[in-house]
Amino acid sequence: MRVGTVTEIWRYPVKSMGGERLERSTIGPQGVVGDRGWAVRDETAGEIRGAKKLPELLRCSARYVEEPANSRIPAAEIAFPDDARVRTDGADAAARLSAFLGRPVTLWPLRPPDELAHYRRGLPDDPDLETELRAIFGRLPDEPLPDLSVFPQELFEYTSIPGTYFDALPLHVLTTASLREGERLAPSSRFDRRRFRPNVLVEPDDGTRGFVESDWCGRMLRVGGATVQVEMGTARCSMTIQPQGDLPKDPTVLRTIVRHAGQNLGVYASIVTPGPVEVGDRVELG
Repeated sequence: MRVGTVTEIWRYPVKSMGGERLERSTIGPQGVVGDRGWAVRDETAGEIRGAKKLPELLRCSARYVEEPANSRIPAAEIAFPDDARVRTDGADAAARLSAFLGRPVTLWPLRPPDELAHYRRGLPDDPDLETELRAIFGRLPDEPLPDLSVFPQELFEYTSIPGTYFDALPLHVLTTASLREGERLAPSSRFDRRRFRPNVLVEPDDGTRGFVESDWCGRMLRVGGATVQVEMGTARCSMTIQPQGDLPKDPTVLRTIVRHAGQNLGVYASIVTPGPVEVGDRVELG
C-alpha cells in the first residue's frame, strides 16, 4: 500500500551536527551510506557524546569532502557558526572544536564493532539515575520518562551499538504530516525537520493528517529500492528544543510531543534489504 513519497534524504557526517541534503543515495545495511561516520568524544567524561550533552554541536554543520562508499569513511569539513571551517582529519580540528565547546574533545571516525572500549559509556554527570535521564530527555518532573525497555539492550552499556554512532537504529523516517500536526497543536512553534534530524522525510500522498508514522511500527516499509522494518517510535529528547541556525530555543516543541504524541515523533527502522533511494521515490507499507 502506497503511503507517500520521499521528499528529502539526509545524512549527517558528524553525529549531532547539521547534515547534507541529498537527491539520491543508498540505504545500506547501516542506513544511508556515510550517516554518522564521525563523532565527538568528550575526554573529560570519557565517552562519545552528542548534543544531548553538548548542545552547541547543533550550531555546527558538516559535509563530506568526498563521497563515502561502503565502510570507507572519508574526512568531513565542519563549519562553525561564524563560517570558520576545519576538516575532521586536520591536525588542529580537536583543538578548535574543544575551544568552541569549552571542554576537551576529540574527533573519531567509526571504529570496528570489536573495539568495545571506544563505545563504552563513561560515568553519568549526575549519580541519581532519574535526574540524569530527565536531563537527557528534557522531561519535567510531572512528565513520564520514555520506555527504555524498547531500546536495544547494548545501549545500557555503550553510547551506541558498537560499530555505529546511532542513538538507536540505523534509519530514521519522519513524515511532513507529523510536522504539520505539531504546528497545529503548537502554532507559535516551528516544527522544522532540522530539529528532528530524519534520514528520510516522507510526504503522505492523500493529505493524511496526524502523527501517521506511529501506526507503521512493526510493519515493513518499502523506501525506493530498499525494504526496512519499522521497529519503534523515536523518543524525543532535549535536542529538539535547542537553538540551531535560525531556529530559537523552544521548550514548547518537546512539551507538545510528550503531551500529544506519546513522547515520539518519527520512527526508527532496521534494514531488511538494502537498495537505492532518491527524492520522488514511492514509499509503500507492507
